[in-house]
Amino acid sequence: MAELPIAVTGATGRLGGRIARRLAGRGIPQRLAVRTPARAPDLPGATVVACSYDRPDQVREALTGVGTVLMVSGSETPDRVDQHRTFIDAAAAAGVSRLVYISFAEASPTATFTLARDHAATEEHLHASGLTPIVLRDNFYLDFLPELVEADGVIRGPAGEGRVAAVAQDDIADAAAAVLADPAPHDGRTYRLTGREALTLAEAAEKIGRHQGRPVRFEDQTLDDAYRSRAGQAPDWQLDAWVSTYTAIAAGELATDTDDIPTLTGHPALTLDDVLRST
Repeated sequence: MAELPIAVTGATGRLGGRIARRLAGRGIPQRLAVRTPARAPDLPGATVVACSYDRPDQVREALTGVGTVLMVSGSETPDRVDQHRTFIDAAAAAGVSRLVYISFAEASPTATFTLARDHAATEEHLHASGLTPIVLRDNFYLDFLPELVEADGVIRGPAGEGRVAAVAQDDIADAAAAVLADPAPHDGRTYRLTGREALTLAEAAEKIGRHQGRPVRFEDQTLDDAYRSRAGQAPDWQLDAWVSTYTAIAAGELATDTDDIPTLTGHPALTLDDVLRST
């Protein structure tokens, strides 16, 4: 019997797009299930369908006939967990058998990083859905660390001397593509995708500065200062997410590195220096 198609969500974004391109490079047919079809990449062997997480009828139509779906987490909104649950239920109703979910490192209802709690709730719903789950829990992106640098060359936040085993988006994409190319051996598994070094933000700042040819440093903030300096820039739930990016690092919750990237991909995980050299 022929294998049912793979569907990939989030293909208009940086991570989902990377994964879709890798599947195309392997010659694997795929269905790109995206919110805005006009923005989908033009890839060999790929068809494009409209699919918004909060529209169950559209999800069912988009995923009918699909065997495995890659679910990239939705945009950060207050109702993201509800959207995720709607998507998972609609995928099950469409007859999907397996769902690969891009989650977050140490996802837990009590995680310091507030958005990791969203991922924990999504994982819980996935495991109760009847779908066969494969969970890829990625750490913060190495690609994201340079974006923490403010205009004056300072990374500010209450991270203290905590460490983060951040992971490159390219490595996550390689791992996800490897899983999607032959998913059955990974059924029911949860992987922790990290880089191969755990850096303090002071160490990351020094590396970024050396690459950019300018002084870059880390300034530790108190919790009060972190909120005060960001006041009025976003709703309260988003401010909590921004600040807890740093407090999760300070708490040591993101410091553990794993071998799951090399295990899945066959190559070592990239370092921050590797990522900076590629930009």
